[in-house]
Amino acid sequence: MTGPSDDIVVLASGGVDSAILVADQAAHGRIVHPLYIRFGLAWERVEEAHLRRFLHALPDQSLVRPLNVLELPIADVYGTHWSVSGTDTPDDTTPDEAVYLPGRNLLLLAKTTVWCALHEVQRIALGTLRGNPFTDSSRQFLSGLADLAGLALGHQLEVLTPFSELTKAEVLELGEGLPLEHTFSCVAPVGDQHCQTCNKCAERRKAFADAGIEDRTSYATG
Repeated sequence: MTGPSDDIVVLASGGVDSAILVADQAAHGRIVHPLYIRFGLAWERVEEAHLRRFLHALPDQSLVRPLNVLELPIADVYGTHWSVSGTDTPDDTTPDEAVYLPGRNLLLLAKTTVWCALHEVQRIALGTLRGNPFTDSSRQFLSGLADLAGLALGHQLEVLTPFSELTKAEVLELGEGLPLEHTFSCVAPVGDQHCQTCNKCAERRKAFADAGIEDRTSYATG
């Protein structure tokens, strides 16, 4: 097998971390394939629209390929989980663990690894941050899954987490100057806007404040 190319898949949501990761990997000279997976979660329509606007507004798109969208419906597994129903979403008083989505990275990577094998891409990047409390973001899990998928597909794979030693505020500092107002971090959108009161909105607002960067996000209240 030849050595890895400069291509990389970035699992991109509209979230600020993965959006900045797209620009960061392109700035490092890699050909970036942004990939969005639709699970059928309550916020995805708004999230995907924001992501498309962010990618379109990037100041340098020369190494960023068009967005790929894959379908992986999860409602039959998640049932009445808040992420599907849109009710009882974790608010700004809840801990980070409240927004856990069962098997999130397992599901994301299962389909992405097959896409990579079919398109001769060997690297996948996630926007995992320092202090992520979920076991499916651990290095042990990500390395093990890459090895297992590579064995199944006969294709060498590597899952990278370039931001794993950074806080959200530090990632925002890396992305200062990018069109961050088009990123999306909300689990209870109001129309096309951030709700301002959910767990993820609270995390976003704090990160902008900690980074000392103007938050140009459009919030529905306040």
